[in-house]
Amino acid sequence: MTDTRDIQDKSVGSVEPVEPVESDGADGPGTVPPISELLDAAGRAALPVLRGVRDDQLGLPTPCAEYDLRALLNHLFHVVVAFQALAAKQEADFSRTPDRLGEYGAQWTDRFAREAARLVEAWAAPGAEQGVSGGMRLPARTVGAMVLLDLVVHTWDVARATGRPYEAPAGCVAELRALVARMAPTARQMNVFAEPVPVPPGATELDALLAETGRDPLG
Repeated sequence: MTDTRDIQDKSVGSVEPVEPVESDGADGPGTVPPISELLDAAGRAALPVLRGVRDDQLGLPTPCAEYDLRALLNHLFHVVVAFQALAAKQEADFSRTPDRLGEYGAQWTDRFAREAARLVEAWAAPGAEQGVSGGMRLPARTVGAMVLLDLVVHTWDVARATGRPYEAPAGCVAELRALVARMAPTARQMNVFAEPVPVPPGATELDALLAETGRDPLG
């Protein structure tokens, strides 16, 4: 799968925009949690999976055919850093993916944890979810949900590649199913998502989300 951040380089006219959501983080019926809260939950769920990756596994294939495990982790690291700038309505450079695993060596997961915390802080800043975010020309909350999608789905990719368990936070999955429902038709035209995979009755919400992105959660 090519990630939804690639949409910034192409026409997004057929992606239905949504109005920015103001939320105080309350848990009452009908409230929408701040995207920063969801990113925090997703980051906390991701870290045990990432910390379990061994050096001898970095060449393994992943559910993303274009990435081995090392390339996927570098890609996810880059997205987490780049979307901090997008939260501040700044531009982000996706022209190259730095080799952060090579740069940070054995400490890469500690550095990833710090950058994930900075991502949460960036999206918790006043006004981060309002307006339009940078060159993507998309509602800011949609952009925040896009990095959430990378964080959740790519953590599943890592878990699948390494044989580790992973359970995505329920609130994150609900947000992402709504995002994918809006963006999937255009994303498939751009080869961002593969064609959806059927899932049997009784599949989990995470399974359904993965299937909608073209992954086979049960295969």
